Amino acid sequence: MLRGGKVGLRARHEDDIPILQDELHDDVVNASRAGSGPWRPIALGSKNSHFVVDDKEQGHVPFSVVQLDDGTLVGSAVLWNIDTHNRSAHIGLGLRPASRGKGYGTDVVAVLCHYGFVVRGLQRLQIETLSDNHAMLRSAERNGFVREGVLRSAAWVMGEFLDEVLLGLLAREWKQDSRD
Repeated sequence: MLRGGKVGLRARHEDDIPILQDELHDDVVNASRAGSGPWRPIALGSKNSHFVVDDKEQGHVPFSVVQLDDGTLVGSAVLWNIDTHNRSAHIGLGLRPASRGKGYGTDVVAVLCHYGFVVRGLQRLQIETLSDNHAMLRSAERNGFVREGVLRSAAWVMGEFLDEVLLGLLAREWKQDSRD
């Protein structure tokens, strides 16, 4: 397990999937804001669930996020679109509703940075998020990510186009203790 100050990132367990499916995917608004395509229902147990792990997929590394003190599942995190040639990847995370607003997001981003830069030897990490996702913007910036641009009206979400903010962090800029 990878450990932060509050959370750990571990392999996904089978019993995590129904909880993440119910609280993250089946919440249509949340899932629509987090995904890049239109929401559609996915039956529990389907291999098409975003939370089912394909161990053969090398460019997508999913984690379950748990509280360090008691192991409670608090969400999902992922390093995705891993590009081994350019040594870059994207960060994504989703927290269960009861786990939001407790500083877990900032800690998850920090642990994903450690994984990307130290364990994987990547050069660049990137985050794309909706411009009104203030929690993710704060979590990214607290970990040293820099706003690199705005993709105007780039995301179709629940009947309207929204701006996306692009943030990046280079290995040479990253400070492991930047979570203050």
